[in-house]
Amino acid sequence: MSGTRTLDTYRLLGRSGLRVSPLSLGTMTFGADWGWGADRDEARKIFDTYVDRGGNFIDTASQYTDGTSERLLGEFTADNRESLVLGTKYTMLRRPGDPNSGGNHRKSMFASVEASLRRLNTDYIDLLYLHAWDFLTPVEEILRGMDDLVRSGKVLYVGISDAPAWQISRMQTIADLRGWSPLIALQIEYSLIERTVERDLVPMARELGLGVIPWSPLGSGVLTGKYGRADLGMRTEASAAGTRKNVAAASGALTERGLVIADVVKEVAAQLGRTPSQVAIAWTLHNPGVTSPIIGARTAAQLEDNLGALDIEFDTDQIDRLERATSVDLGFPHEFLARPLTRSVTFGDLKIEARV
Repeated sequence: MSGTRTLDTYRLLGRSGLRVSPLSLGTMTFGADWGWGADRDEARKIFDTYVDRGGNFIDTASQYTDGTSERLLGEFTADNRESLVLGTKYTMLRRPGDPNSGGNHRKSMFASVEASLRRLNTDYIDLLYLHAWDFLTPVEEILRGMDDLVRSGKVLYVGISDAPAWQISRMQTIADLRGWSPLIALQIEYSLIERTVERDLVPMARELGLGVIPWSPLGSGVLTGKYGRADLGMRTEASAAGTRKNVAAASGALTERGLVIADVVKEVAAQLGRTPSQVAIAWTLHNPGVTSPIIGARTAAQLEDNLGALDIEFDTDQIDRLERATSVDLGFPHEFLARPLTRSVTFGDLKIEARV
């Protein structure tokens, strides 16, 4: 139930003509500034391994490893910039104490883009995401700013990450009506541990033409099977710095439920003769709404392992086991509309095929 793929089996990103690899290289691990990333030499090996296998979709952000991620990418992409699709993000605070150095507003957007262009050593950004919703900036200000950047040639496409579905829907509608650059990509947390996005965000993306780019498909590393019950209950810091275990615990992935799901992933992996990481990533690709999960390896060996997800084929029983163990209540109105009584009252005995 999952065809064999390679990194150079490209997919269209959302409702654009942009071709991207079915797995995206995440570079939040590029740089040791936060205490758990890859140093320059290892980051270079990871980058070269991905690109040599045909990968072209690179993900970073303005504040990943305090800017080191973008600087390293600026160095690594010097010889093949045009062949790559570079995506970065703006929103995060760049100067503590300066209220306008972060957020979704126009001043933050333009200043962040200029800083990213300098660090990436490039004239343009292929894909600019709004990184996280700030609940303060009017959507028209965001959309007009993004459109101005596209018209200037500094940005080619725009997307959004970590925002409410109703705001994204509103933005896409406004962009269409005003002839502004549409959103073509939606970056969200999505894994066997985090499936609540299936309520509204994933179906919204399919309806409105946004390619879904899952981050943390390994549930902050929990789905690799490297954590156990002894790791539960640890004290956490609200910071990306420190250790990966802190990030896993602070993100809410390292819980009893997360470990139960990890056990099921390990069982399926053993049956397939594959690693848990490969199974977890392959499951996200099983969703037809997903374009390109982000894999964020700390070593070239980890990346090689993750790329093995591309040729995993599940049978129906394996998919059922994974999804039964991880299912979430879709809530109202989804559960209500799916009830036999509701469907009987609405459609009677009519048999109507839904659009694919």
